[in-house]
Amino acid sequence: QVQLVESGGGLVQAGGSLRLSCAASGRTLINYAMGWFRQAPGNEREFVAGISASGGNTRYADSLKGRFTISRDNAKNTVYLQMNSLKPEDTAVYYCAAKFAYTSYSWYGNAYEYDYWGQGTQVTVSS
Repeated sequence: QVQLVESGGGLVQAGGSLRLSCAASGRTLINYAMGWFRQAPGNEREFVAGISASGGNTRYADSLKGRFTISRDNAKNTVYLQMNSLKPEDTAVYYCAAKFAYTSYSWYGNAYEYDYWGQGTQVTVSS
């Protein structure tokens, strides 16, 4: 079992930045691809960013390219999401997720592919 705990959310003004962290326990993340998803009220959970187990491959939702950066520190068993130039439409609960990966270079963009989820952290961007 992998336990994931997100942190770093909060209230920020439009144009500001936040860095979310996702700390894992129970197992090392070295064999897991990781992803960040978000869900706003009334909306479905949507893919934000994904990173391969090695960290060598990353993918982003098209609408977020250039503003968000996913990274990982396997030594710290932690994944990060740096969010810049935040907009009110980025307001949502942000979740990190882990998927056991059979290759070091695979990433995953669908929520159903992931095995473990954190409880989420709220990000609110005011205009």
